[in-house]
Amino acid sequence: MQTIEIIAAIIALVYIYLEYKASKWLWPVGVIMPILYIWIFFQSKIYAYMGINIYYFFASIYGWIQWNRPAPDEGELPITHMPKRLFLPLGAITVALYAAIAFLLIRFTDSPVPYVDSFTSALSIIAMWVLAHKHVEQWLLWIAVNVVSCGLYAWQGLYPTSILFGIYTVISILGYFKWLRMMRTSS
Repeated sequence: MQTIEIIAAIIALVYIYLEYKASKWLWPVGVIMPILYIWIFFQSKIYAYMGINIYYFFASIYGWIQWNRPAPDEGELPITHMPKRLFLPLGAITVALYAAIAFLLIRFTDSPVPYVDSFTSALSIIAMWVLAHKHVEQWLLWIAVNVVSCGLYAWQGLYPTSILFGIYTVISILGYFKWLRMMRTSS
């Protein structure tokens, strides 16, 4: 499994680099990457994250469409702050997703980490949606997901993936500040 995990990690680094640069080309890479991670997480019995990669596959198609729809008078979808009116509904959806995923993992799988897996999966679903709409706050969600995931994968013995998520954490912090600068300079 190490070889496929290393290949997936390399593709994932390309993906996050493109995300950091706010390049629309992150989305085609985002279609390829989840296919590899579905296999990796199935083998490791991290079922919710396996399932989330199915979502990532379709979310990447959605993101590609969103980012390629021209915004009025802009030519491309601009980086913006997430509207405050979305915070409460997205928070409620995150809690509901967490509860549903945890229930499924506890009831129907042999997952050794159902609560952590549910947390990262629920938050990742929301983070991908926020990214597809090019809101800078997506980075804050990814920071939380990446920190927790780094520990989870190390605990599962998925060391290349754990290292990848450590790198993701650093890039997410840097990406947040880069997107803030990009948003300010474009307005």
